Amino acid sequence: MAEINSLEELGGAIEGAAVEGSIDSAQEPAIVYVQKLDAQGRAYATGKRKDAIARVWIKPGTGKITINKRDYTTYFARPVLQMVLQQPIVAAAREGGYDVVATVSGGGLSGQAGAVRHGISKALTHFEPELRGVLKKGGFLTRDSRVVERKKYGRAKARRSFQFSKR
Repeated sequence: MAEINSLEELGGAIEGAAVEGSIDSAQEPAIVYVQKLDAQGRAYATGKRKDAIARVWIKPGTGKITINKRDYTTYFARPVLQMVLQQPIVAAAREGGYDVVATVSGGGLSGQAGAVRHGISKALTHFEPELRGVLKKGGFLTRDSRVVERKKYGRAKARRSFQFSKR
C-alpha cells in the first residue's frame, strides 16, 4: 500500500479511485425488458388495489374492454370509474389498439376499477416494453398499498374510541 504524505496526494488518490469506479459502472449492462406473451398472443398481468384482485389479458384488437364477461360501461356505471380504467391506455396513446379481458373479484367497485387499471398497465408493459417509461411516469405501475386498517379491541373502529360518558 502506498503512503500518502500530503493533502494533494490524498486528493489524487481519491480521484483515481473515482475514475476506476466509473469505469466499472459503465460496463454494467442496462436492464432490458422483453415482451411476455402466452400461446394465444396475449399479455397477462395481475392488478391489485385494496382487497380487489384483477386478472387482465390484452391482445391486439378494436379497443373492446370486457370485465367479468360484461362490457365495462355496464359493469362500472359511474363515468369516473370508466375514466380510471382508460387512464393507462390514454397515457400510452393506444386507444382502440387492444382488446382487454379482465376478471376481477373482491373489494368494492372503486377498488376493482383501480385493480383493473393496475393490471392493464402491467399487461401493456408486457406487450410493449417500451411503454414502461410513460406508464411509470404516470404512476400506473405502482401498486397502491393502502388498505383498510383493522379494528382494534377496546375501540369502536380502527381508531375511534367508544363514546365517553361522564356519569
